Amino acid sequence: MSDEDGTGYLSRLADETEAVQLQMGAELIGHARLLLRDRKADPRELRYLSNRLIEALQDALRIAESRGERLPVSDDECETDGPTQANEGGG
Repeated sequence: MSDEDGTGYLSRLADETEAVQLQMGAELIGHARLLLRDRKADPRELRYLSNRLIEALQDALRIAESRGERLPVSDDECETDGPTQANEGGG
């Protein structure tokens, strides 16, 4: 079921899911700030928090990549290799 103009059912569902994921990530950041200020936080709590933060970051990256793939690419951008390849060498 294609949804090229971004207004169909699948796009709306994806937008709603992404909004929930981003809201959960924002709430997690607030929780993380509180927990990291607590000098009595034990390693289990910090490990649990770290795992949740990783999940939230993975969600955010997935959203960014998905949105980026939907952006139109101009002919000029397709013709140039740009700095991306130059930076991949690690130097």
